[in-house]
Amino acid sequence: MPYIYKAKRAALVEHTRTPQTPGELNYIITSITNNYYKQYGGYAAINDILGALEGAKLEFYRRVVAPYEDQKIEENGDVY
Repeated sequence: MPYIYKAKRAALVEHTRTPQTPGELNYIITSITNNYYKQYGGYAAINDILGALEGAKLEFYRRVVAPYEDQKIEENGDVY
């Protein structure tokens, strides 16, 4: 959940500190998407946000998760 101590929020939003917990990461993503929605509003903005999040998720999977999983298959053997 994006609920973190108020004292930690400013540094995250100003990008003077990187998120250090899943909650902080969730907070900064939520903050960015909320600001985009407040600026552009409406269904198109909702669609933009969901598309950007899905694209980021897929790119993270392609660039980080898949190579990690491939390495673990090599180390431990495949289950298929």
